[in-house]
Parts: sequence; structure tokens; C-alpha cells
Amino acid sequence: MPSQRFAIIGNQAFSLLNFRAPLLAAIVGRGHVAYALAPDFDKESRRQVAALGVEPIDFSLSRTGLNPLRDWADTASLVGVLRRLNLDCMLAFAIKPVIYGTLAARFAGVPRRHALIAGLGYAFGGHSVSAKQRAIHLAAKSLYRLALSQNDTVFMQNPDDVEDFVRLGIATREKIVRVNGTGVDLADWPIAKPVTFPVTFMLAARLLAEKGIHQFVEAARRIRIQEPETRFVVLGGFDSNPHGIAQADIESWVAEGLIESPGHVPVKPWLAQSSVFVLPSYYREGVPRSIQEAMAMGRPIITTDAPGCRETVVEGRNGFLIPERDVDALVMTMQRFIKQPELIASMGRESRKLAEERFDVTKINLVMMEAMRL
Repeated sequence: MPSQRFAIIGNQAFSLLNFRAPLLAAIVGRGHVAYALAPDFDKESRRQVAALGVEPIDFSLSRTGLNPLRDWADTASLVGVLRRLNLDCMLAFAIKPVIYGTLAARFAGVPRRHALIAGLGYAFGGHSVSAKQRAIHLAAKSLYRLALSQNDTVFMQNPDDVEDFVRLGIATREKIVRVNGTGVDLADWPIAKPVTFPVTFMLAARLLAEKGIHQFVEAARRIRIQEPETRFVVLGGFDSNPHGIAQADIESWVAEGLIESPGHVPVKPWLAQSSVFVLPSYYREGVPRSIQEAMAMGRPIITTDAPGCRETVVEGRNGFLIPERDVDALVMTMQRFIKQPELIASMGRESRKLAEERFDVTKINLVMMEAMRL
């Protein structure tokens, strides 16, 4: 295959490395020239991107702002960046890069343009009736429709998101290619010895209310009354999203002895200490990568019967699905593992099998590269 010039456009250097490094490495491994665009590279993230054989490129982007003048000025600037790179193909992920990156690529004359929608997030949450969220939803829907009309392929990660985008007229079914989440490097996430005492429930996510953190903490409060040795761990960094959990709340729950919360730390060592991975999310997920990692390490899953989350659990085989926002159901499900600790090992083995079947990053990246003709 002749060498091509490819760029990926993201909204954070961290997420670009954390979620897309294997894809970039695979593209470079095929002999292509690759660029990674992000607005917040520092010395270390530049080094890590360069180590992949990819050139880091800075561009201007307000990740969470709602200033149309700034966004369109950034788009105009990005057109110039993309023209200089003389690309054959681009892929954008995260809402603003998908919208403004796609349009910039169209104006810059990039011939093949692709988008990855890894969950619908705050703009399509559906759990708020505030005027602000309604305005954000309408704007996102209109801008997505405009941008995705200029894409060759729209990668999506769960069937609910596909149906929503088709029903709302945001993307045509013919353009959509569904992939099984971001995927994990199974060799890098080996199965770990099951932990049956103390039974340890772990949640790892951005610290947003919609990730079910309040429900997790309330379940911990109830269970620790009768099972005080049970551990509850929350990993994750604070977020500027309007529904972000306040640092004072986390500190209060830690001081109360309900949870342990070491912050934004490497997940793997903590997963090795855990018994069961819990994500009681009602966020519009793609397919949560945190669950995929936990499955690869052989951890049973408790999550919600919600878009994206439900793709990770075969009920009663590798875990359990619970209704959104249902603390009673969460408590009852956690107690099953406390009373039947043998489920930790047996369901954990099934999680690993499912991870191998569904979430191997090598297989997922092959699908994407073939669709992008790389």
C-alpha cells in the first residue's frame, strides 16, 4: 500500500494518547506518515507522541467553551494548519474536533474525512430540562448534522447511538460503521488473581454525577453498616463539566470512611486490588473503556442497562445490569458478591473471555483502518 499522510484531531493530548495510541502505532506500522493534533501538548505528551513515530501538532481549541466566535476563529486557523500538512485522510474524535475539525478539513481540501463518535455525552444526556442543556442539545444536533454530511465514515460504538443519529437525521445509516468500543491491548491488561477478601468494589471514571458516583457512595454508606470491612474505591480526576463532582464532596466521603479516592492515578494497580468493577452510569457512553480494561483483567462487572454500558455484560455470566439511578438495585447486586464470593472468580473468567471476543484493540483498529483505506 502506498504511503499516505494521515492526521488525527482530538481535544486533549491525554485522551489522544490514552485512547488512540494503538491506532496511531498501527497506522505508522503500515508505513504511513501520521500527525496528531491537540490543543494542550506539553513536553511529556510530545515525547510520547513522537515515540509512536507520530508528529505532534498544536492547534487552538476551546475544549468546553460555548463561544461561537472563538470556535469559528479556531476553525479558520485550523484550515491553514491542515492545508500545510497536505493530508490524504483525517480522523476526528470528541464533539468539537468532529464538528470543527471536519469542517476545517473540508475547507482545506482533505479528500477523505472520518469521524469517531465515542458516546454522546452531556449534549445528549436527556436527564436535564434546563434551558442551557436544551440549547446545547439543539446546537450539537445541528452542527453534527452539518459536519457529518462532510464525512466519508462515521464510527460509532453502540447500537443505541446509531439508531439515535439515524432517527434524528444527524447521519445516514450508510455512512455509519459500528466498532466495539475503543478496545484494549489484551497483552497489556493481563488477567489478575481474584480478590475475595476484603471484597473491594471499584469505580474508575471522570468525576461526573452522570457516572453514578452519588449512587456508588450511597451504596457504600448502606453496605458498610453491616459489612464494615468492605472496600469502596473511586478513581478519577475532577472535570470542568457542569455536572462535575466537587472536590469537597470527595474529601468529605473519604473523611467519613465511605470510600478511598487516590485521585487520577494509574488504574491497573488498583484493578489488581479490586474484586468487582462498578460503573452505575447514566451518561451517554460509547462503550466505556474503563469496563473493557476491568474485563480484560478478569473482573466481574456491575453496570447499568443503558446505552454502551449494556454492551459489556451478558447478564449472569460476567456480571449484572441494574436500572439507572437505582441505589437499591446496586446495593442488592453488590451484596450478591459479598455473600457469594465465589462469583468473583467465575464471573471474572467470563469477563476475560468476553474481552477477548469483543474488545481486542487490534481487531477494532483493523476495522477502522480498512474503512479509512489506510
